[in-house]
Amino acid sequence: MTSCSQRESPEARPNIIFIMADDLGYGDLSSYGRTEYTTPHIDGLIKGGIKFNQAYAAAPVCTPTRVALMTGKYPARNEIGLKEPLDEFEDKHLGLSSHIPTLSSMMKAAGYRTALFGKWDLGSIPEALPNAHGFDYFYGITGGAADYIDHQSINGLHQLYENNRPIEDDGYLTDRIADHTIAYIEKNLDKPFFISLQFNAPHWPWQQPGDGPHPFDSTWQGFQEGGSPDIFANMMRNLDWNVGRILKTLDTHGLSHNTIVIFTSDNGGETYSDMGTLRGQKLSLYEGGIKIPAGLRWPGVVDEGRVSEQPIITMDWTATILRIGQANIPKGLRLDGMDLTDHLKGNKEIKPREFYWRYGLLNTEGEENAYRKGDWKYLSNSEGKFLFNLKEDPSEKQDLKHLKKNKFDQLKTAFQALDKKMLGRVTVNEKTTTRN
Repeated sequence: MTSCSQRESPEARPNIIFIMADDLGYGDLSSYGRTEYTTPHIDGLIKGGIKFNQAYAAAPVCTPTRVALMTGKYPARNEIGLKEPLDEFEDKHLGLSSHIPTLSSMMKAAGYRTALFGKWDLGSIPEALPNAHGFDYFYGITGGAADYIDHQSINGLHQLYENNRPIEDDGYLTDRIADHTIAYIEKNLDKPFFISLQFNAPHWPWQQPGDGPHPFDSTWQGFQEGGSPDIFANMMRNLDWNVGRILKTLDTHGLSHNTIVIFTSDNGGETYSDMGTLRGQKLSLYEGGIKIPAGLRWPGVVDEGRVSEQPIITMDWTATILRIGQANIPKGLRLDGMDLTDHLKGNKEIKPREFYWRYGLLNTEGEENAYRKGDWKYLSNSEGKFLFNLKEDPSEKQDLKHLKKNKFDQLKTAFQALDKKMLGRVTVNEKTTTRN
């Protein structure tokens, strides 16, 4: 990490916009193979820089991936990262501790103006809201999902906030998130800004512009009902259009040349998503649940049209943004991510990586473990234990654990060794939830 004495002048630092879609499947962009609709603005963004074919989320569900982004560490190193996801009722007293150094707090300390727009999902208690983590401004929803029309959650819980206070607002939620992002950019033209843009689209409830509020229901399952491939397509078209509006704003104000724009997802898709040839979906540690589209545009630094096979994971963005922002990492704080700056600037050497995933609560059938080392992946779930060669078999169809027993044992042992350094899983009983 760059020290204070090594910093360039603050004026030389670029603006950074980190865009994370919600539940976007690996094949949900037309640049990644979707044919039922097109996403020209997002495709153009990625084509204008580097496209990653081997990008991963830190978890197959929203809260832990966001913990990884904010802390730069595997989710299971932090108590709130054990929530898969955070429950608005049972966990209403919990949140990401403001005592933890976060991406936003370190960027603010480095002199950036900081804002978060969209989905937070890391706690709604005052000491856990975005403003307690170094964000100068917050507009968005505090929980995991909200009605796109009336902005309420299940049981009518209020979701929409501006800074630390609940607000009322009109308009399709994806549009309003983009509106506030654009307004913030236009108010901050004279100092570097870091924007974390966490669109809730295309996460359920399945609503397109012009729909009415979702029928009231007291369960998450109710929010997941309905929808259609056509509604999903229109949600994606709207998401793409709003990304285009933000890119146009940068062009209008002459900021595009000095603004890094990153695009990715928090996990794989579900229901109406397309995971391409990948097996599984959201809530699974098969590739379809964790492999995601990702790209970055950095004019004048990253060559246009680059395609990278470098494996990357959510925490890498944390390390990279901090390096580019010339932020100081507190002494003793170790990040699990890799700084991608040299790779972005032209070093095309592929560095072998080792990734760890853990998902599912104890006492359920959903407990899953996975470990990737190079091209090899160890996976354990309710269907069995597997070894896959992802380079030769990205669809995870051929289990090689009996043919490559030593490799299987090696990766399983590596998983177990790292898992011992994490917090214990949450144990779920019929009536109570306790730490294991």
